[in-house]
Amino acid sequence: MTPSEARQDLIVLAADLSMQKVLQELLQRHESLRIREISCQVIVASYRDPAVLRSASEILQSSSGCYRYALAVCDRHGCGKDELSRERLEAEIETMLANHWRDRAAAIVIDPELEVWVWADSPHVAQAIRWPGGMPALRTWLQCKGFVPESGAKPTKPKDAYEKALKFTKTRKSSSIFQELAAKVTLDRCIDPAFVKLKSTLQCWFPPPHPPSDPAL
Repeated sequence: MTPSEARQDLIVLAADLSMQKVLQELLQRHESLRIREISCQVIVASYRDPAVLRSASEILQSSSGCYRYALAVCDRHGCGKDELSRERLEAEIETMLANHWRDRAAAIVIDPELEVWVWADSPHVAQAIRWPGGMPALRTWLQCKGFVPESGAKPTKPKDAYEKALKFTKTRKSSSIFQELAAKVTLDRCIDPAFVKLKSTLQCWFPPPHPPSDPAL
């Protein structure tokens, strides 16, 4: 076996434990992501979002010979440069990563924060946070509290809405809620730009195997 063959497929640097749980669960859903099965590891940055922004290159440097590709994932809110756009922050991280990974690394900056992925239009959301009355009742509550404008699909302050909803249902904050949603919610309807980039990047790096050819042809 050559050194190249011994390498694992992907290493991911996540900003916190909840993000790690989400990404670990998502990366197991290779059919839903439309990628092949991959070998991967998701590690957590010691100093959360600012560490991913400032130090992703240094943290991942020693792994460049052990993995084919790398991802660095953080929130825009709380990264230390909240005034910059998601695209600008991703470009900054990717420029640093290129020092050791060349074109084998990418950055995903979630705008404004991971909780925006929680608010999928799915009954699993209400179930995960133990909301009485299911998703229609939760949607009404979010609108009444001003978290979601009538024309909007998701809360404008997703983390605040998430924490207030948990408080209302007396549900303890836990990374397992994120993990549960990542395992159950459909991935086809999410149009969040960061999630779309995550999917397209994975599909580029790890395309699904071709279906077997029909022996009758």
